[in-house]
Amino acid sequence: MNTAPTLGVEEEFLLLDPATGENVPLVEPLLATLPDDLRDRTRLEFRRCMLELVTAPAVDLTDVAEQLHRLRSAAASAATGVGARVVPVGATPVSDTDRRTTTNPRFAAIAGHYGPIARDPAVCGCHVHVGVPSRAAAIDVCRRIRPWLPVVQALAVNSPLHAGADTGYASWRSVQLDRWPSLGPIPHFESADEYDRTVGALVASGVMLDATMVLWHCRPSTTYPTVEVRVADVCPTVGDTVLVAGLVRGLVATALAGSLDSGRVPDHLLRAAHWNAAHTGLAGTLLDPRVGRARPAWTLVDELLETLGPALRRNGDADVVTLELERLQHVGTGAERQRRTFARTGSISAVLAELSLEE
Repeated sequence: MNTAPTLGVEEEFLLLDPATGENVPLVEPLLATLPDDLRDRTRLEFRRCMLELVTAPAVDLTDVAEQLHRLRSAAASAATGVGARVVPVGATPVSDTDRRTTTNPRFAAIAGHYGPIARDPAVCGCHVHVGVPSRAAAIDVCRRIRPWLPVVQALAVNSPLHAGADTGYASWRSVQLDRWPSLGPIPHFESADEYDRTVGALVASGVMLDATMVLWHCRPSTTYPTVEVRVADVCPTVGDTVLVAGLVRGLVATALAGSLDSGRVPDHLLRAAHWNAAHTGLAGTLLDPRVGRARPAWTLVDELLETLGPALRRNGDADVVTLELERLQHVGTGAERQRRTFARTGSISAVLAELSLEE
C-alpha cells in the first residue's frame, strides 16, 4: 500500500483568441459546455479569460497525470466550441482588454481594495497541495522547504512573453506578481501561534484584505489539511506539471521526516533567489540562499534530487521524476521552448499555437 502524502494540483489557463492571441472573456460559456462530471473539477478564477482545472486528491503520480490529461483535453474541446484556445502560459502574451473579474463577490472586493495592481493583465500558475497531518506540521514544513523553492520556480518558468514581446525574463508572471504586497517567500515561522499573530497584524494593516489573502510562495491551506506551494508558472505539458508535483511532494515528505533544515535563511536572500529564478530560469546560475552565492542552476537541481531521493523512493515517484528531469534537461524549460519557437518563426501566434492544449 502506498503511504505517500496525498497530492492535488490546480492549473490555471488563459483563454485566447485563435487569430489574434488576445485574452478573451469566455470562461462562463466554456464551463457550460464541459461534461457534468468534469465541471466539479473547475473553478471560476479572478478573470473571465482564465480557466482553473483541479485534480481530485491522489496518491499515485500516474493518477495525477491521467486526471490532468483528461481535464486538459476536455477543456480544449470546450474552448473550440466557444471559439477560443486554452493555452498554458504564465503571463498575458499579447493583450488583455477586458479585465473584469468573474462574478465572485470576493474577487470584486479584492479588486476594490488593491486597485490598479488587481487590474494588471492576467497571469496563470500551477499550485500543488500536499497532505500533512496537522496545521502545526504545515507551518513547520513551510519553514523547512522555503530555501529550495527558487529551484522549483526555475524549473517551471513559462512566461517570457508579454504585450507582444520578449520581456527578457523567464517568468514575467513572477515579476508581475511582486506588485502584490502579501506575496513572496513565507517568513520564517517557528510556530502556528507566530504565524497567526503575523497574519492578524497584516490584516489589521490592510496589507492583507483578510486571512485568505496569504499569497506567500508556500502556505498552510485555509481549506484543506495541506501545504500549498504556489511558485510555478502553469506548465506547458502534463509531464512538466507532474515533475513539479513530484518534487513538491518530495520536499514536503522530506520536511515531515525531519530531514530538511537549512537554518534561518534571510528573507532578502530568498527574495533575491526568487528574482534570479524568474529572470534566468535554469539558463545560467541561481542564487543559493543557504550559502549566499550564485551556483550553476543544474548543480542545484542535482542537489535537490539527491536531497529528496529517499522521499521520492518512498513515495514511488523516483523513476517518474528522474525521467522528467532528464527530458527537461534535453528540451529546456517552458520559457526556453517558447523562445526557440519565437526565434525560429518570429511569430507569437506560432508560439501560442504550439502551446495550445489539444483535444
